[in-house]
Amino acid sequence: VQLQASGGGLVQAGGSLRLSCAASGRTRITYGMGWFRQAPDNEREFVAAINWNGRATGYSDSVKGRFTISRDYGKNTVYLQMNDLKPEDTAVYYCAAGTDSYYTGSVASKYDYWGQGTLVTVSS
Repeated sequence: VQLQASGGGLVQAGGSLRLSCAASGRTRITYGMGWFRQAPDNEREFVAAINWNGRATGYSDSVKGRFTISRDYGKNTVYLQMNDLKPEDTAVYYCAAGTDSYYTGSVASKYDYWGQGTLVTVSS
């Protein structure tokens, strides 16, 4: 499966962005989907995840209450709505897909496919 992330950009602190991740290829297989991010000089970290039917989600403590993950199964697309953005949210955001369709956790090795990343920059 191929993943294409989009929607990144430059936004002021307190603003909002919505990231999209479009899946193509073997999309008949249901996947658990996740978002990770990597800031300069930092390791990749988990942001949010959603199971195959959208009924279960998981978030990192740093984004809980500000970010919302959702999916449109018919469009093979996962979204990350980011509100009240902070400068520390600045990073390259990656979407990922895992064949464990119920997994909504933070372990990167549980995700089998990765997109190319989209840059989010939050100015203070």
